[in-house]
Amino acid sequence: MQIREKFVRDILEKAYPDTFQRVYDESPLLQYLDYKMKAVHGDSKTRRSLANVYALYSILYFYRQDFYNQPNLYRAFAGYDYTRLFRFYRSLYGGSKLQNHALNSRVNGEFRNRFPALSNDLIIMDNGKYLLHIDYLYVRGHDISQVCCAVIETYIKLLEAKDHALFRVLENIRALSDASKKREAVKNLLTEDAEARIFEIISYAILKSHFHGVTVYFGYTPESVRAERLELYRTGRTNANDGGIDFVMRPVGRFFQVTESGDYDKYLLDIEKVMHFPVTFVVKTEKSGEQVQKELEDYINVRANGMAILEKRYRSAVEEVITIRNLREWIDALKNTEIDRIIRDIDIYYRLEMNIGDPSETWNTGNF
Repeated sequence: MQIREKFVRDILEKAYPDTFQRVYDESPLLQYLDYKMKAVHGDSKTRRSLANVYALYSILYFYRQDFYNQPNLYRAFAGYDYTRLFRFYRSLYGGSKLQNHALNSRVNGEFRNRFPALSNDLIIMDNGKYLLHIDYLYVRGHDISQVCCAVIETYIKLLEAKDHALFRVLENIRALSDASKKREAVKNLLTEDAEARIFEIISYAILKSHFHGVTVYFGYTPESVRAERLELYRTGRTNANDGGIDFVMRPVGRFFQVTESGDYDKYLLDIEKVMHFPVTFVVKTEKSGEQVQKELEDYINVRANGMAILEKRYRSAVEEVITIRNLREWIDALKNTEIDRIIRDIDIYYRLEMNIGDPSETWNTGNF
């Protein structure tokens, strides 16, 4: 069986120079971990599976200290307390917002789906205590917990380095003294190759600034009409279960959905999620908004196959299509001080997205 990730292969080959492939082939746990590591080279929509990985790592971490190469002693062990494990994996990089689902069921369910022929669960649960089944900790008499920990620890280091790459780019942009160079540098972040999470955050920062100065008038009666500025809010993190909505604008109640997909069926699925409420799509493409909207309308016509009710339902639900071209044009229209605010917002919201540091330590938000 082919080892997916090079760093996994390197770790195994160092630990078992002559038998690393056989150890891998005979270890469902190593195969499962290898399968969960693809985010190191995927884009940021690739699931990092931190909950599942950390659930396993929390048990492996303490097991390695207490029971390494002691199978008979471990067989009598009743398991680690849930609170101890939960606190530990929430203390790890990017783990502060993780829930307990992985420990309680998710890992075992996914593991069973991946290895249906195996009869034992990977994690044994017993009244709030958790441990790994010994079947998966030994391969031909070798305790593989050290290697499994090394794989997970390397995975996290690689993710951390990848996450911090944007911060280094932002630091370089902030160091520029020429405002026009800052503007161009921000525009250069908007590409079709940009990671989805980064594109969503940059798009939000630009849209937030673009609509910042727009005033609308609301009131229940002519006498109660008052002026209000448009405000844009993110609904949650990139991979959050947000019901298909990434940004919401108040007070007008406008919905924005960020997407990189060329699969127009996904657009219709997003529309279905919000019960056909009008949606503005922000698309990671160099095409014009008009071209994307035309292609979407053509797809709607194919799906509807002449059914007027379906054509009307979907067309009326597409409020606007915004693409990279629009976002770059709006950057050009912003004042120099607003470019600084965009750079600040990208930094702040990316830190929040990644659970990294305190944004107030980097920016004096009172300056903007």
